[in-house]
Amino acid sequence: MSDCTGPLHPQAAEGLRLFNAGEYFEAHEALEDAWNAEEGTAKNLYRGVLQIAVTYLHITRGNYAGAVKVYGRSQKWLRNIPKICKGIHVAELQNDAANAMREVERLGRENISGFDRTLLKPVKWEETKHTYICDRCGHEMYEKNCKVTCPNCGNRFDCSDLNIYFD
Repeated sequence: MSDCTGPLHPQAAEGLRLFNAGEYFEAHEALEDAWNAEEGTAKNLYRGVLQIAVTYLHITRGNYAGAVKVYGRSQKWLRNIPKICKGIHVAELQNDAANAMREVERLGRENISGFDRTLLKPVKWEETKHTYICDRCGHEMYEKNCKVTCPNCGNRFDCSDLNIYFD
């Protein structure tokens, strides 16, 4: 397995933003893109966070069985991930999800509609900055407004091209 250092996949960062906005279905889609693009620890990390997003989606839709089932899956993927991985506070996310699920189980299938949505906590994370080195002249490049530019030679890429040139 790879380690937990380095930046998040761009789609994972977008997925976390959507998750924290309560857009759980959309977060699932973005995290799935990141999951499919990665290997090792990052793949399991993104898949586990994706499963918690789907768990929260089921809770908001009143789907007790779906929430219980998908939450169980999330634990499989997050079980061996360090407490903080790629800037994501995994242990805190797992604790928050466990608290939400305790409430789901307390309410039961018949009363899940009474779930207190304030228990659906956002993912705590810090986006790590990546240092880009120009492939033409070797100088450090700078990122601004979705552009990565070399101040020495003017070499420039869009942020959407970063996985092509720097991964």
